[in-house]
Amino acid sequence: MFDLFRSRAKAVRYLLGAVLLLVALSMVITLIPGFGSGPVQQDTVVAEVGKDTVTTRDVQLAIQNLQRGRSVPQNLIQHFIPQLVEELITERAMAYQARRMGVEASDADIAHAVNEIAPQLYQGGQFAGTDVYAAFLAQQNLTIPEFEASIARRVLADRLRSMALQGVVVSPQEVEQAYRERNEKARIEYATVSPEKIRSQVQVTPQDVKAEFDRSPASYRIAEQRSLALVVIDQADVEARITVPESELQRVYSQEQDRFRTPDRVKVRHILLTTADKPKEDDAKIKAKADSLLKQLRAGADFADLARKNSEDPGSRDKGGDLDWVVRGQTVPEFENAAFALKPNQISEVVKTQYGYHILQVLDREQARLRSFDEVKAELASELKKQRVVEEMQRLADTTQAELNKTRNVEKVASEFKLRVVRVAKVGPGDPMPEVGANQEFSEAVFGAGKGDATPPVAVSATRFVLAVVTDVFPAHQAQLSEVETQIRNDLLNRRIGQLAQKRAEELAAKARSMNGDLRKAAQSMGLEVKSSSEFTRNGAVEGLGSGAFLQDAFTKPAGTIVGPFAAANGLGVYKVLGHVPADMAGLAAEKEAIRDDLKSRKARERNVLFEDSIKEALRREGKIKIYQDTVDRLMGNYRG
Repeated sequence: MFDLFRSRAKAVRYLLGAVLLLVALSMVITLIPGFGSGPVQQDTVVAEVGKDTVTTRDVQLAIQNLQRGRSVPQNLIQHFIPQLVEELITERAMAYQARRMGVEASDADIAHAVNEIAPQLYQGGQFAGTDVYAAFLAQQNLTIPEFEASIARRVLADRLRSMALQGVVVSPQEVEQAYRERNEKARIEYATVSPEKIRSQVQVTPQDVKAEFDRSPASYRIAEQRSLALVVIDQADVEARITVPESELQRVYSQEQDRFRTPDRVKVRHILLTTADKPKEDDAKIKAKADSLLKQLRAGADFADLARKNSEDPGSRDKGGDLDWVVRGQTVPEFENAAFALKPNQISEVVKTQYGYHILQVLDREQARLRSFDEVKAELASELKKQRVVEEMQRLADTTQAELNKTRNVEKVASEFKLRVVRVAKVGPGDPMPEVGANQEFSEAVFGAGKGDATPPVAVSATRFVLAVVTDVFPAHQAQLSEVETQIRNDLLNRRIGQLAQKRAEELAAKARSMNGDLRKAAQSMGLEVKSSSEFTRNGAVEGLGSGAFLQDAFTKPAGTIVGPFAAANGLGVYKVLGHVPADMAGLAAEKEAIRDDLKSRKARERNVLFEDSIKEALRREGKIKIYQDTVDRLMGNYRG
């Protein structure tokens, strides 16, 4: 709550600036084909939409965007290619249809879009000029016509979608029904069959494992594996070796003394009784409570204890109301005036702000002053180390890789640069590794290097680079039983546990139904525990079962109904519907607008998909869309390889 009544105009401006920058960068990556990628040699046509084309370059750049986010594993990219091609066709089809309907993207529209995507081209509101514009795009491997064609397609497609979605209507009945579904509640009692609790009842013998292997030995293969020496460059280790001379610290202190001036400040704690979002008629009662608390404090009551029991500021309540040090301009004026008028240990009168009624106590006070060099010396040293450590880590990573590839002597190089070495035996693609974890980029680097080679340094966390030297390579091969015995045993064990759990859950449901819905009695006969839930909504959850969204029958079936078996959070579950609590319709007015907007957005998304599909289907019938499947197949084959 305290953060809410700080004066934050400057912070908000910085936050909005950062958000806009992120939006601009994301639009550059999304809207500019080829952002961040090098030239693609082959540019074969994959599809045609009217006179517009989708080329292999377009598809490859879309794939690079996927890889840049590391949202898709390398070995699955081939399966995304048809979807990417379809998305590129959709954008061109929408733009084609828009032009046929007389919709145009003017130069002003394109300039406006460029201004939003790359505001650095419009310093002071003035366009930087064609030469700067062309140079900016050249850095992204683009020409001005190529970029503006992409922008024009997006503008046209968005306008066509807007036209189609203007008629989306949500009726009052739909809003009311959605409100009821969101706010109605159900109660159930339930029992679960936990796989962990029946694990001891399942056995897998060596004969079972061998029989399973003999059934299909060819299906068991060991992927290529590699043994590695990991060279770890850790920020804490590097920073510890950096020393900053005291003369350098003195120089920075002298040049930047304004940084070390502390303004007037008070250490303050408070009790807040909020009036925000409460009826005006409650104001007098809240003020009376504040007066009562002040009276108790004047009589010697413990401030921290009263704050913990009464304050409605969640940020400070559990700390006895402590807000730590406060400077001028940090809080709303009424709070600030009261705080800086108090002497140490003095308690204020009741103070009214836009947030409610406060009682303040100042614990300490400091006048404005220049902190001495001795006071800030350690802080300065830490700051300068952190400034230098990033550059030093990058230099160290590059130098280490070069030395490893030159000498191929891991221990010598690691000793020379004071780095840790971790040996890893036989890891496969995607396997987690010590110091690294499961890291797709690192795994690809490892399996792209030859024996004896050092990989490039990979940032595996915000504070750590790791290089790998491939010390041995074990080719993929047909597995022997001894190599996959543990895997087969675990697979068989899990399969049998699942089968037994399913059987017991079905038995529980059948018993409960045969006992006229007495789930508790049926569960007790099988040694299972029955629990009763509190009231929950579809957006709520039931402990041990999971989200209410997966318990729909609890809201639609009559009381007494036995439901299950079904997959629960902790195994297989069976539940009995105990009752329903209708939605409190008094809250509809407050939620009506938000529900209408949500339903409208959902309808718009559904209509947009249908609209896009209908346009593409019509253009296909007219012969305006052509897909060269052999080219798509070759692209998929390239990534499959």
